[in-house]
Amino acid sequence: MGKYTPKMLGIICNWCCYGGADLAGVSRFQYPPYIKLIRVMCSGRVGMEHIFQAFSKGADGVFIGGCHLNDCHYITNGNYDAYGMIQLCKKLIEHIGINPNRLRIEWVSAGEGIRFANIMNEFSVEIEKLGPLGKSEGIDENALKFKIKAVNNLVPYIRLVERERLRVPFRAEEEYQKFFTSNEFNRLFEEAIVEKLSISQIVSLLREGPHTTGEIAKVLGLTPSEVSRHLNSSSRQRFVRYDEGLKSYALA
Repeated sequence: MGKYTPKMLGIICNWCCYGGADLAGVSRFQYPPYIKLIRVMCSGRVGMEHIFQAFSKGADGVFIGGCHLNDCHYITNGNYDAYGMIQLCKKLIEHIGINPNRLRIEWVSAGEGIRFANIMNEFSVEIEKLGPLGKSEGIDENALKFKIKAVNNLVPYIRLVERERLRVPFRAEEEYQKFFTSNEFNRLFEEAIVEKLSISQIVSLLREGPHTTGEIAKVLGLTPSEVSRHLNSSSRQRFVRYDEGLKSYALA
């Protein structure tokens, strides 16, 4: 059997991280050629929909690279937006059972070619150890598809929650670190996102056809009691209905 080669994607800002990648190439600093790079004008332009689309297309690891904090080339300091978005994405992928280490954000200046190469080498080694997406997590391919699709479907709502309830008031690295590791962040995540995400997973699965409570629980890795609670809530909102003939649930 041949050596496992990960599928890895890097989305990097034009002004700093791309310059670092270019310097790494000119200086012949080696890093794995299988890491595909996409250049964007600012790391703040990367949305969580791009992250989950990459995972849905089979990426085993996703890297976001931007200017050092407080050195953004735009007055909006878009790299802080990227930082906050990535912390939320890490929480989301961990919640659906994916190792959050598959997603990484770093700051690299145009003069840090060796730093860029070192980060790429470290990240690639980590992803190689994890193996293909879903494997180390023990999630089968079908369940993984529904879990990622459910998050993708919920992205507009999550972005609204992020803007209204998960914003850090001061653009300072220590403030972002403090907030995203706080009990307050965990509480808000549980209150605003967890139930809707579970319902989104169930709805995504039922789009494929009717399923019993036990089947839904098995595919999505939820307990039957959790599934029943979410189905009752979804039934009241007329998202799903119980089919007496099939003895299973279907979309309303």
